[in-house]
Amino acid sequence: MVKIPAFNGIPALGLGTYPLQGKECETAIQTALDLGYRHIDTAQMYGNERAVGNAIKASGMRRGDLFVTTKVDPSNLSKARLAESVRKSMDDLGGPADLLLIHWPPEDAAIDATLDLLHAERQRGMCQHIGVSNFSSRLLRQAVARLGKSVVCNQVEFHPLLVQSKLKSTAEELGVALVAYSPLARGAALKPHAVQDIAARHGRPASEIVLRWIVQQGVVAIPMTTKRENAASNLQIFDFELTVVEMQSLSALGSAAGRTVAPSWMAGRFDD
Repeated sequence: MVKIPAFNGIPALGLGTYPLQGKECETAIQTALDLGYRHIDTAQMYGNERAVGNAIKASGMRRGDLFVTTKVDPSNLSKARLAESVRKSMDDLGGPADLLLIHWPPEDAAIDATLDLLHAERQRGMCQHIGVSNFSSRLLRQAVARLGKSVVCNQVEFHPLLVQSKLKSTAEELGVALVAYSPLARGAALKPHAVQDIAARHGRPASEIVLRWIVQQGVVAIPMTTKRENAASNLQIFDFELTVVEMQSLSALGSAAGRTVAPSWMAGRFDD
């Protein structure tokens, strides 16, 4: 079995589950667990927490051997809704999460109060760790100023087409791990000549090159796949390294235009 390192206590490779639903989601998770994955990522917004819980139960694995992340939907960030929404999430998942995140930041004026509500969920045993998602450098500093080292990660879009250099530097300064969603940019990150050339040089699929670029920087990657061969391939990223020149060549691909997830309400709130 492949030994997967951890960054800030989070397994460096996990299975993303968006937009999987029902049996397709359950099968993808069961396949990943069978191959050796131990980190599963979901969210209230995805509508598949129950499927994740069903897959975990069906696996027969001890819950303590798994790392499960979920995220609070923006519509549930109020004092009136957050606690009840988290209780439902934990019921669907079959127990407390290992990591509970704010999925998208609320308005600036509500951030501190929302962080306090998240912290309260940890105190009442709904999760082991807490963090944020889609927070800019400025908002990440605010979160850490409010909750200190309790904030273990910031889950953001991160791949060679969107290198997030400012945010990564801020996270490292604050001791916060980055978790990369859409790590292959929905396939777009596999296409540049630089990626293809490096893949040919190493005799590896382009996907392994991109994921290796991510984890070699100490960033967690959570690619989604329903194909057993792809899930197995992703696990091979820990048995080789990219050179400094190769890492730089991939990083040079980045630009703000590489972002693939940019909802209208986040306009002006991203770093890049």
